[in-house]
Amino acid sequence: MPEDTSDANAMSSRRSLDPILRPRSIAVVGASRRPDSIGNAILRHLIEGGFTGPVFPVNPSADSVAAVPAFPSVKNLPVAPDLAFIVVPKEHALDAVRECGEKGVRGLVVITAGFREVGGEGVELEKRLAGLIREFGMRMVGPNCMGVLNTSPSVAMNGTFAPYMPPVGPIAFMSQSGAMGMTILDYASEYGIGISQFVSVGNKTDVSGNALTEYWRDDDEVGVILMYLESFGSPRSFVSLARETTRRKPILVVKAGRSEAGAKAASSHTGALAQVDIATDALLAQCGVQRADSVEELFDAALAFSKAPLPRGNRVAILTNAGGPGIIIADACEARGLDVAPLSPESRERLGAILPAEASVSNPVDMIASATPAQVEEATRIILADEGIDALIASYVPLALEAPLVARAIRDGAEGSDKPVMAVLMSKRGLPQGMAELTESPIPAYRFPESAARALGAMWNQRRWQERPEEVVRTFDVDSGRVDDLIREALREGRDRLTLIEGFEVLEAYGIPVAPWAVAHSADEAAAAAENMGWPVVLKPVSASILHKTEAGAVRLDLESQDDVREACEFLEGLLAQEGPEACAEGILVQRMLESGRETIVGMTWEPRFGPIVMVGLGGVYVEVLKDVAFRVQPVSNEDAREMIASLRGYRILEGVRGEPGVDLDLLAEVVERTSQLVGDHPEIREMDINPFLAFPEREKCAAVDARFRISPDGPGDEVA
Repeated sequence: MPEDTSDANAMSSRRSLDPILRPRSIAVVGASRRPDSIGNAILRHLIEGGFTGPVFPVNPSADSVAAVPAFPSVKNLPVAPDLAFIVVPKEHALDAVRECGEKGVRGLVVITAGFREVGGEGVELEKRLAGLIREFGMRMVGPNCMGVLNTSPSVAMNGTFAPYMPPVGPIAFMSQSGAMGMTILDYASEYGIGISQFVSVGNKTDVSGNALTEYWRDDDEVGVILMYLESFGSPRSFVSLARETTRRKPILVVKAGRSEAGAKAASSHTGALAQVDIATDALLAQCGVQRADSVEELFDAALAFSKAPLPRGNRVAILTNAGGPGIIIADACEARGLDVAPLSPESRERLGAILPAEASVSNPVDMIASATPAQVEEATRIILADEGIDALIASYVPLALEAPLVARAIRDGAEGSDKPVMAVLMSKRGLPQGMAELTESPIPAYRFPESAARALGAMWNQRRWQERPEEVVRTFDVDSGRVDDLIREALREGRDRLTLIEGFEVLEAYGIPVAPWAVAHSADEAAAAAENMGWPVVLKPVSASILHKTEAGAVRLDLESQDDVREACEFLEGLLAQEGPEACAEGILVQRMLESGRETIVGMTWEPRFGPIVMVGLGGVYVEVLKDVAFRVQPVSNEDAREMIASLRGYRILEGVRGEPGVDLDLLAEVVERTSQLVGDHPEIREMDINPFLAFPEREKCAAVDARFRISPDGPGDEVA
């Protein structure tokens, strides 16, 4: 049996980034004497930041740069450095990279721009650059990036042209935008947010977000991973890596481009609803990555993760000296799945003993404006001792006390507690000093109440994800060959859609229940079929040429007699005659009408970057109006399917309301999983809807009553990068 080297290969892959993120020596190729140049800035920042190894300026026109002896070329260096920064004009960049490869340099950060991002010759230049990296077995960040840094005292590397080194901390950050990277480092420095490592990936020709996720996953100095993304290079690889990583540490993402897509034409409800940005949300949700809407929101959460423990539950208490902020915090908490829970009678009694009679000892606890530091401290201590509370947000408006005094009181009151505490200091007056009081404490401080609620909500999401049961992608016993035959025959006939009957046969082949049906080619056949399957029945055309049958008046409901059926057949035959003889020849579907079921939709569409995207939601004719749907990228696990259903706004309708029994949610989740298997097995399926799938409390009653499939002869191939 051959030796399993997968773990060794993974370790080798991770260690391949050590020369970039933990170098022992560095060369700056293109170090310039001009103070306003990027090469000069990077060299100075490495020296001034206290990099722990030797730094070698490379400049053919200078004996020294920044008082450090310089070398005319990489080949003249006394040793092969672990890392080289390439800061030369693009026409010289490839020669510099080749020299590094020949010297034995193992890591590169190519600051130089003018590659793929400018198009034209830049695209070819980047291909040649990638070829050199492969030829010499090097790893590279960039090109067209702003550099990397590592604040660990064992490295102390500021290899960026940003003029500030953020404080040491547990946060690793990757940015796909150099400008955003500059802003983020500035923000971190101003607010004292500790950064462990920062990488500006630029064009991601070699080192990508996936490679960094894998590296940071196993780095004990990294407790939180932040990303600013503009695109995914390999979404499916990201899912696999992120799922494993988020079980250990949070990943927070700002993904640009929420308004990009949505204009593509689609023939299914699922295709019309699934946009690129929705696919991104689906992908992030199913691997435990939390998406922030702004950089500010990203760092609000990062600050909390880097300081406070995760809450054990979602029960939050609010302490304030003004009613308005307490209400704002309560609303923001409820919107994020946090429960503003009642305090115990004992806690209320203890609070009443230390606070004025005018104070409110319910949750939120309003101490009123005259609260003293001693009261703030003791109230904090009392609330955190309550067994029914998992977290505290303490808010202060500067009506009587100064922010530093309040911050100190909150800190002292929380001492010894293992519950997360968020401080909200709502004033510029004394705010820096107030936050400074909390710098060394496990209490994150915010200026606005919504920020604290968002951050605590993110922490609760992380707790839920880490305690989520292990997921399984189930494989069901299906008749895949039958579906192959149906799709092959349709494509041979030049069709890009399956007929309704073929769609039903596909569903049945994959164990998805369908309401009893038959095909009739005359009124007599339809009447006999209806009599055989039982009343009432529904009639609709088999032809796939009528896409939206309800809108076209082509669905005849609640037919309870042979006369009803004959009359409906006459109407439908006239409608089909307008579509042509082929539509007439396909016949009319007679189907048992299912009454009182809850209408749901299960579907799929193909997105080039992500592959098949599976959808579930409340269905029927209003699906595109209500848009109460949830998406996940295929394959969909058992836990994914359950979470999709539970995330619907109308979930309570499916659970059962006003004494009505809920539907069989286990079967509905199974239909989602079977759909995931179906579209994974048959990449020719590009869009599909089961709408409606009628769900009942009784499993045996649940069934699909309509199905729509669009197919393509072109398999997805390399569309998914």
